Amino acid sequence: MPKTFFDTLRSIVQEVNQAPDLRTALEITVTRVHERLGADAVSVYFWDEDHRELVLMATRGLPAESVGRVRLRPGQSLVGLVLERAEPVNLENAADHPRYQHIPEAGEEPFHAFLGVPIIQHGRVVGVLVVRQYATRRFDREEETFVLTLASQLAGAVLQAAAGGGVNDQRAPDRPRTRSLRGVPGAPGLALGRAFVAITPTALESVPDHPVDAAVAEAEIGRFRHAVTVVVEEMRALSQRLQARLSERDRALFDAYLLMLSDEGLVEETVRRIRAGNWAPGAWRETILAHVHAFEAMEDPYLRERAADIRDLGQRVLASLLEEEGEISLPEGPLILVGEEVMASQLAEIPADQLVGVVSARGSAASHLAILAHALGIPAVMGVEELPVARLEGRRLAIDGYQGRVYVDPADAVLEEFERLLREERELESTLAELGQLPSETPDGHSVPLYVNTGLLADITPSLRSGAEGIGLYRTEIPFLIRSGFPTEEEQVDIYRQVLEAFAPRPVVIRTLDVGGDKPLPYFPIEEENPFLGWRGIRLMLDHPELFLVQLRAILRANGGLGNAKIMLPMVKDPGELRAARRLLHQAWQELREEGHRVPLPELGVMVEVPSLVYLLERIVPDVAFLSIGTNDLTQYLLAVDRNNRHVAELFDGFHPAVLAALERILETARSAGRPVSVCGELAGDPMAALLLLGLGVSSLSMNAGSVPRVKWVVRSFTRDEARAIARRALQAEDGAGVRAVLTEALEARGLGGLVRAGK
Repeated sequence: MPKTFFDTLRSIVQEVNQAPDLRTALEITVTRVHERLGADAVSVYFWDEDHRELVLMATRGLPAESVGRVRLRPGQSLVGLVLERAEPVNLENAADHPRYQHIPEAGEEPFHAFLGVPIIQHGRVVGVLVVRQYATRRFDREEETFVLTLASQLAGAVLQAAAGGGVNDQRAPDRPRTRSLRGVPGAPGLALGRAFVAITPTALESVPDHPVDAAVAEAEIGRFRHAVTVVVEEMRALSQRLQARLSERDRALFDAYLLMLSDEGLVEETVRRIRAGNWAPGAWRETILAHVHAFEAMEDPYLRERAADIRDLGQRVLASLLEEEGEISLPEGPLILVGEEVMASQLAEIPADQLVGVVSARGSAASHLAILAHALGIPAVMGVEELPVARLEGRRLAIDGYQGRVYVDPADAVLEEFERLLREERELESTLAELGQLPSETPDGHSVPLYVNTGLLADITPSLRSGAEGIGLYRTEIPFLIRSGFPTEEEQVDIYRQVLEAFAPRPVVIRTLDVGGDKPLPYFPIEEENPFLGWRGIRLMLDHPELFLVQLRAILRANGGLGNAKIMLPMVKDPGELRAARRLLHQAWQELREEGHRVPLPELGVMVEVPSLVYLLERIVPDVAFLSIGTNDLTQYLLAVDRNNRHVAELFDGFHPAVLAALERILETARSAGRPVSVCGELAGDPMAALLLLGLGVSSLSMNAGSVPRVKWVVRSFTRDEARAIARRALQAEDGAGVRAVLTEALEARGLGGLVRAGK
């Protein structure tokens, strides 16, 4: 096709992306298509979910007064046919088609040729783009391809514009509408307030390179170190500002930032780049983006979200280098912090009595923003794809951290409902607070310990306050990923010792290094076409015993005098890998004994996350003390779904019958061998899934700290026999939706519906 075809497409999409509202976006669309195709009429119909109608939203060629007035039911007219079929309809003479229907107010009578294509977003038709001509002819292949391609690219842009003004805002003011945007739950709770947009003035990617000679380089190094000092003081000040709301350990995120600015990490790496001939901002950009890209490529959501922390730190130092600081002017009243990528440190910049919620276009429940929001008791909605950040400043928002929903300009009825639910939320939180120090046991006296998943010191105090009985998954990757070289044995001993002491005598399950493949170390790069199935976890450690032995020695030494450490191996696929790892563990232990260290040999367990291990458990269980199910990876591999791929993420379902069958098999095998089984994936922290897992017979659950009280309430509300009966019913369901229906019904019947939705 001619080059102008693609140029026109790109130009239209760019214009729509910059449109201030839906009306403008659609006017641009119909005008540009009208010009490009020389059509006699171009129209866009938008699906109104509230009233289940297709509404004519913009047109060139039909009567102007028909906009907002023409409303079509599903299946009505040829436009409704496009909606129904979700595919193009290209007709030489529209009136000859049996589904043709005369709509008087639409003024369609003079037109013969008809081309209608669906506008689809996430598998759902959200609108129809229609092109008409007076002539009796069929639109040719190039014309149909142009309109179809344009519609596919417009879907997200049009929906984002729609968030700034809905369907009924156009021509039907008598039908008020609240725009609802979907994200993912970040921290539970509800909030009402005005949007306050978080602005990051300095974009790392926009910093150019500037060559410098040796003399200038030394001056640049001095300037860079001064900027780092400024940010170090800034981090300390922000931490101090949160002192009244968070404990010293809670504020450890800022300590983590300070660690990253130590001479052993990012700073010296940048100094080397400056001496190699780049000015300070360019060298800093190279260093930060190298680390950001490494973290963003990781599969583990907790580790992937650390990229946002590094970017936040990078932009703060860059702002100091370029002296782009400014005063923040805050409006009065409750505020909801909104941004493309809200940084955790920005929470500290709004007074505690004003900040009531957070909404971010990027991020997930594993981000430090979500973790701190949990600790602060602030609801958060993450990953809102169509979030129109530039058009939200000062607008009223209602957010639901349970469902991951954001309501823009909520109508009075929505506000009243939120206010009622907020009153019930306060009552629910009082009940949950009372559970903090109560035991996690069923009414018939069966104990189900609740542990936490963590990776940084910043998570420790929320974990302890939540009533957690230990750490079920301690990720050891962070110290390796934020340094410019492998941490020494002494450095690792110090890190592990802090965690073990904080929880002693409660158990801490330390997962051995799970890097490689999708989590490459910046100083140990690995290039693979399919990193999710690549050289990672135990595979990499067995290939590099010199690294594995240092870590094992560090864990054993840190455990000396405490004895609360357990060691867990990731990505084990067969008994051979377990035997090889066990030999190295005994070698490290024997070496330390020969050196005079009297350290205990911790229990050894494996993560069940590779499907092959599910079928080899009978050969594994005699040689391990415990099993832990990593439901995130196990689900991904069983269903062949990359949950980080937005095109198939909705297919990722931990309640899928195949996943439940695998869980049942694992638990039955372990039970027959007398081995305890924990679940440390996302399912463990879901109150609905916790009921199912209780019924299947798990020994313990490990989750984010904020989920502990809610899961504990479930455990304390059902006897083992009741949970087993519910699990048996759930296992008969044909799909994940059926499983959820069984579990939701059980929770609602016991008065626990408020654990999985808003309200009591």
